Amino acid sequence: MNELIEIGLSTVKQHPSLPFSIYCANDEQHIVNVPIANPLLVVVLSGSKTLIDTEEVNCDAGNFVLMANTPQVAMRNIPQNFGYIALLIEFDYTDFECLKYQAGAKKKFITGQVDSLFKMTLKQFIEWAAVTPPQLWPIRRQELLQVLFSQGFKDLGSIIEPPTLTHKVHTIIASDLTRDWDANSIAATLAMSESTLRRKLTAEDSSFQLIKDNARLSHGLHLIQSSSQSIGTIALQCGFSSQSRFTDKFKLLFNTTPTALRKTIMSEAG
Repeated sequence: MNELIEIGLSTVKQHPSLPFSIYCANDEQHIVNVPIANPLLVVVLSGSKTLIDTEEVNCDAGNFVLMANTPQVAMRNIPQNFGYIALLIEFDYTDFECLKYQAGAKKKFITGQVDSLFKMTLKQFIEWAAVTPPQLWPIRRQELLQVLFSQGFKDLGSIIEPPTLTHKVHTIIASDLTRDWDANSIAATLAMSESTLRRKLTAEDSSFQLIKDNARLSHGLHLIQSSSQSIGTIALQCGFSSQSRFTDKFKLLFNTTPTALRKTIMSEAG
């Protein structure tokens, strides 16, 4: 895993926009209610990760967990040796179209070991992403899925379901977090009335304001974990008019403050 750590950290320092992130921490992180908007691959390079949902999922260094989209999940990032270091790759639903359909029960997590072939594919993904335009990134994301599929993970499709209305609204809001979206403008974008939008979101146990807050705060969580920007700058990028408002909402959702979380992070993360 040391080679992936070196290549990953070096690449994120040199390139501001990439289809992956490196999260690092010196101290244990315990974060609750983390919304996962899209399928997410987490490769633990050092330390360990524990996911707490209806069941506990443990992922040690040298292993990966592929997470389905879920409204919220609690997690612990536990440093060991070099601290906690993880490679994160977010997938689009269309990335999974390259796989053969496998019927079966839906899963929230798929875990496995990073063998030599998958490690090489991840290394190539990191290096290739730094020199190619974004429109080509899906090609290598699909390659990662195909390698896992060929290695026996035939149930990768079990974490994929057609995007819900909640996911569609989240995607629209996340496309421009600094815009003060309202339910009427979202409804118009989706070619429905505001009342229909709210009714359908309620049927999914969701709401416009909840989606809006989760989209902004999850991006804020990502920026705190993956960049060295000030908390005030992150708050503005996430659409909050003040750092204090961002901090209050952040703590209410994740049960920790942005400042407290930032103190756990290794300096290499920036």
